[in-house]
Amino acid sequence: MHTRAWPRPGATALFRGMLSLIFLVAGTGHLLNTGHIVERLLDAQYGFLATAVAPARPLVLLAGTALLIGGLGLLLGYRTRWAALLLILVVIPITITIQIGRPTLGPLFKNVAIMGGLLFFATHGAGPYSLGERLQGRQQSP
Repeated sequence: MHTRAWPRPGATALFRGMLSLIFLVAGTGHLLNTGHIVERLLDAQYGFLATAVAPARPLVLLAGTALLIGGLGLLLGYRTRWAALLLILVVIPITITIQIGRPTLGPLFKNVAIMGGLLFFATHGAGPYSLGERLQGRQQSP
């Protein structure tokens, strides 16, 4: 496997950790305050796109679980590419159903920026100071 020298290893790890926080907080909110999130989905202009696939409550619980799993993977730097891809797959439908059609564009573009950060980790991996790097180092030791 090709190892790359990261120009700012501490900044990359900090970026990964800070980005993960939104998913850990949102996932926790989905699981602990499910009723409120279900109401937001049902009240959203394009929420019907999601509820055409499955009832709102299971979707919210599934999204919350995925947000926590992906956020934890991102935070720890474990299976980071997969965690970032999972989070992208969750953020896209949330963005379409909840953020599009709102009177302000800030939340929509916040999600676009977040997906940019996720795309970075999906393509580059966790980088330094990650569980993945630590485990890979142990596998390469004699």
